[in-house]
Amino acid sequence: MPLYNQVANRLISLIGQGKILPGTFLPATREMALLLKIHRKTVIQAYDELEIQGWIEPVSRKGFRVLLDLPIVKPRSFKPKDHFLLSNATVEEVFSNAEPLLLSERETYTNRSIVVDDGFPDIKLSPFEEFFSQYRTILRENLVRDVMLQNNDGGQLHLRESTSGFLNDTRGLNIMYEHLMITRGAQMAIFIAAALLINPGDKVIVTEPNYFMADQIFKQRGAELCRIPVDGEGMNVNILESYLKKDKFKLLYIIPHHHHPTTVTMSTSRRIALLNLVKQYDLWVIEDDYDYDFHYRNSPILPLASADHNGKVIYIGSYTKLLGASFRIGYMVAGKQFIRQAMSYRKLMDIRGDFMMEEGLARLIDNGEIGRHIKRSKRIYAERFEIASNLIEKELGHAVDFTRPQGGMAIWLRFKKQYPLAGILNKVKKHELYLKGSAYYKNHKTDLNSIRFGFASLDVNDLKTTVGILQRTLKDF
Repeated sequence: MPLYNQVANRLISLIGQGKILPGTFLPATREMALLLKIHRKTVIQAYDELEIQGWIEPVSRKGFRVLLDLPIVKPRSFKPKDHFLLSNATVEEVFSNAEPLLLSERETYTNRSIVVDDGFPDIKLSPFEEFFSQYRTILRENLVRDVMLQNNDGGQLHLRESTSGFLNDTRGLNIMYEHLMITRGAQMAIFIAAALLINPGDKVIVTEPNYFMADQIFKQRGAELCRIPVDGEGMNVNILESYLKKDKFKLLYIIPHHHHPTTVTMSTSRRIALLNLVKQYDLWVIEDDYDYDFHYRNSPILPLASADHNGKVIYIGSYTKLLGASFRIGYMVAGKQFIRQAMSYRKLMDIRGDFMMEEGLARLIDNGEIGRHIKRSKRIYAERFEIASNLIEKELGHAVDFTRPQGGMAIWLRFKKQYPLAGILNKVKKHELYLKGSAYYKNHKTDLNSIRFGFASLDVNDLKTTVGILQRTLKDF
């Protein structure tokens, strides 16, 4: 904390404790600087801060005086009345689109805790220093006003242009900035696309299992979900075709790369067949490509959106899985008319994004830092992927089945029936191990007794400790 803030905060504390009384004159700035053995300018800054916050006032030729009316919150009753308490009405009676609670269980972690997430990047690898460098440049060159006043309806224009070029180079999309909108993560993009396309009663095709948050969005829109099973090659397009022949569907939601939750990558032959069905039956498609950049075993297949699709594929991705959970920046790619409508809808919920972060990210794309970051982190994640896979195979092979994915940041662990996942999740907490990946077991509608094991954010020691705890815990079953 800056020194002047430390001085200001300490003086506020002394005033609040009654050790410096209202009406008291503070020492002159020179005198206070001598007392504290600091520069006089620091004291002036501290006094300015106290004046701004309403603790002191300048008195001509006398100095600074503590105000009589201090900005201290007055005490209230011990049990204040809750004026926001609703009547005895049920949630369903009050809210037009009541949904079951999806809030995460609150956990208290310590320095010893190991958290296995859903498949997120390692925050220690995030290019924070590079971002700070761009922030400093923007501030030093007095560009903040120019950046802030840009039209931000669909995200910073600079980032839309840079992202378009990035996607053209890495995914073969052949787009311009008019085809793209920036969102606060991929989740917002899915929500907006669903809001524009789905009416109550529309039938939507999803996989089984499927990304549960997407399911919730479609249900909230009043859609009827039709579930197509996933195997080792992705969504079963033969079963999909049989459904399309029998009924009329509005939308298909698909994750071809590293399917969530199973991590399966859709085969080339099925992608071709799927695109043919999309055109034949005039389906809208949301292609969720949340971690395309991390492929380890071979080169990634280009997205569905890179092929001919008659403008019906909405391509959604995110920088969050590339940079870290705190970087809430995603994007939607679609036809220009669709993007204009999406921008209007986004404005209803979020007038503008984080213009500084968006501008900083655009500059990192332009100077090649994002490309370098992908190469660095991809190498590290590939090593962790091999270590995690080998450890699980060797130490937990008797209890779990899994297929090594072609990429991504998580492994889909399928526990055998004699090892109930609900019990395991509870028991490992005693060893300060928290398995927070998407879990599908008895408490869920789909009892797969399976969980996503996010390996990318764990170093080698954490991976060994995690597997060791699981191995010992499984003996209890």
